Amino acid sequence: MSNKLIEGATNPDGSQGKLEIYVESPEQWNASDPIAICCHPHPQHGGSMQNKVVHILAKTFLTLNAKVVRFNFRGVGQSTGQFADGIGEREDLLAVVEWVKQQWPEAPIWLAGFSFGAFICAVSHAQIKPQRLLLVAPAVDMYPEMESVQIQTEDWVLIQGGQDEIVSSEAVLAWGKQQEYPAKQIVLEDTGHFFHGQLNVVKDRILDLWQ
Repeated sequence: MSNKLIEGATNPDGSQGKLEIYVESPEQWNASDPIAICCHPHPQHGGSMQNKVVHILAKTFLTLNAKVVRFNFRGVGQSTGQFADGIGEREDLLAVVEWVKQQWPEAPIWLAGFSFGAFICAVSHAQIKPQRLLLVAPAVDMYPEMESVQIQTEDWVLIQGGQDEIVSSEAVLAWGKQQEYPAKQIVLEDTGHFFHGQLNVVKDRILDLWQ
């Protein structure tokens, strides 16, 4: 396990940013095994790579024998810069992907995000081309751009709480149904946005699909 700063995307003022990342690896990981990159919820609402949903996703991926890379978007933790309306955060994700490819060029990439992080994954995935994609409570009704996003990764999972108080569950599931490649859906009917008391259920359900 390691925590480090890497070269990030350029900040709006033209300065080169630093991104704080945290890397975890299962014991038997090989260079051709997958790497899962996890994106956290909204930076202006307390989101960071320490978010408990992101943390359970990391634990799940480790169980699936994937190396896990979590990182803080610009302006969070030790990552430099400031919130950039989702545009800069996409650049941050792409910078992390590039760093991962340089470090482990043979490893397939899995991509995962929660809430705002799921939005960033969704709008960036076509460029990244992950082998697997996991979107948890994506903020589809907060960003008009999501209406035109078509998921191009065939192996993808959509997770949603039926009592989500932040994101419209109906909007998320309707968005999922309009995709050319149907998602493997996990819907927890009595669960809110932050999956209180249901995180281990989320983990188990993902493992049921991908293990």
